[in-house]
Amino acid sequence: MNITSLLNRICFERRLKELDRYNDQAGELQQNVLNTLIGAAGNTEWGKKYDYKSIHTYEEFKNRVPIQTYEEIKPYVERLRRGEQNILWPSDICWFAKSSGTTNDKSKFIPVSKESLHDTHYKGGQDAVTLYLKQNPESHFFSGKGLILGGSHSPNYNIRHSLVGDLSAILIQNVNLLVNFIRVTSKKFALMSDFESKIEAIANTTLHTNITSLSGVPSWMLVLIKYLLKKTGKESLDEIWPNLEVFFHGGVAFTPYREQYKEIIRSSKMHYVETYNASEGYFGTQNDFNDLSMLLMVDYGIFYEFIPMEDIGIDNPRIFKLDEIELNKNYAVVISTSAGLWRYMIGDTIKFTNAKPYKFVITGRTKHFINAFGEELIVDNAEKGLAKACAETGAQVADYSAAPVFMDINAKCRHQWLIEFVQLPNDINRFAKILDCTLKEINSDYEAKRQNNLALQPLEIIVARKGLFHDWLAQKGKLGGQHKVPRLCNTRQYIEEMLQLNK
Repeated sequence: MNITSLLNRICFERRLKELDRYNDQAGELQQNVLNTLIGAAGNTEWGKKYDYKSIHTYEEFKNRVPIQTYEEIKPYVERLRRGEQNILWPSDICWFAKSSGTTNDKSKFIPVSKESLHDTHYKGGQDAVTLYLKQNPESHFFSGKGLILGGSHSPNYNIRHSLVGDLSAILIQNVNLLVNFIRVTSKKFALMSDFESKIEAIANTTLHTNITSLSGVPSWMLVLIKYLLKKTGKESLDEIWPNLEVFFHGGVAFTPYREQYKEIIRSSKMHYVETYNASEGYFGTQNDFNDLSMLLMVDYGIFYEFIPMEDIGIDNPRIFKLDEIELNKNYAVVISTSAGLWRYMIGDTIKFTNAKPYKFVITGRTKHFINAFGEELIVDNAEKGLAKACAETGAQVADYSAAPVFMDINAKCRHQWLIEFVQLPNDINRFAKILDCTLKEINSDYEAKRQNNLALQPLEIIVARKGLFHDWLAQKGKLGGQHKVPRLCNTRQYIEEMLQLNK
């Protein structure tokens, strides 16, 4: 028996019996989570405001506590960041996961409690391994090391032991000794803020290490792999790490990268496991290599609710708990968590593909966006960037649409903007530069991906002919009314149609 089989039997197989309850007890497990959350928060400021001690049913919770966005919770979060406690959750909150911003803010700061860290995020990572080993009983996962590619963190307002930064950095900073034993690289290198220096350090310390697993965001990991191949002169990553067998990935859609990974990791024993681990919580793990949908994790200290997409933005939308959802229908996700997020809209939309157990795929965001590389560019960012570029170049924009250009063989990617001008800028290159710089100023995730052109190249502007967008809408039968040109799109479907008309 190899070490992986032994550890699987000792540490992981018992959890499989608990996960079996997902098949027919998901509703009960979710109700237990809700009861626990409400019971824990009764004496917090939030719990007293909504009299949690008198809430005994889901319907009472639903009718009493309003749906929240970041705009509503921001004042509470700012107080937490300044050191106040017992506001949203009873235990001290000292960690804040920095995420892409809202309309009014460059960044969001999502509270992370010790309960959410251990009972949600770390539990999710452990279950990802559990489900992987179930699918691959011949695995030698623990015979080597796992390379986790994460971000960085910094002090929060210089408050002692309080950190703000990427969720991955907070996880690495607080990880237990057992995980540290099987993980590379050291915290010193893993938490470096400069990405160029980080990948160089990782390369130098792992080239001769027996790496069996990778974890991270596909776009960033691809940059690292390209660097390793260039440094070594190898054509395939399995020439460097012959025992590599799995990549746990999340953060951005894997589809655009799948073929590229097949080209640079040619081993037949390589597996890919999608996870849904956001700043707000760990929500899902792929539990079948042959099924791209993910298992919804229902006993993690997260209570789920769902709003049908057609109800987003209206007063008094319909809201359903898990056992009330319909399959193959788009829902916006609402969560209540052990970090004090109460009925919080995370902005993602999902579609359930199965109910026993509940499995889902991510379908997008509640608003137009580009998040092909983890940049989470929203329409408000685009509008502000265009306004500044117009003001400084004398341009006037009639209409526009933007979409990603996915990485080519050289790991190059960019945003492509198709813009119809009423008045052309006096310098189109200067217009593009101002737009790019403004986006970096107002969106921290875009700024990070654009750093040193490593993950995202400078944006490209294509001038649209006069009437292009009118003609495209006419072709679609969508002139007039509420029909609009999609400003930002995470796929190239629409922009390719427009480019065909622009010839």
